[in-house]
Amino acid sequence: MDEEARRAYWRRNLRLMTVLLTIWAIVAFGCGIFFADALNKIEVGGFPLGFWFAQQGTILVFLALIAVYVWRMDRLDKEFGIDTYEEEVQGS
Repeated sequence: MDEEARRAYWRRNLRLMTVLLTIWAIVAFGCGIFFADALNKIEVGGFPLGFWFAQQGTILVFLALIAVYVWRMDRLDKEFGIDTYEEEVQGS
């Protein structure tokens, strides 16, 4: 892989990480802290929704974002031909 392709790969990887971490921060701070009062008016399983987001929701969103990251990076690896390099290294 040439230097230009490496830079493009790294830029796309950083952009993906930035988007996913921004989503996580918005959910963690927005729903768990900033909008907690408004969300607490809604109950889920007998608990206020704001409390639920602070305790469970952010963890579930984070796990979902990890799955999205793995899926998108697999696609990015295939696009840049890194998946074939990994197979060659594992096969030797």
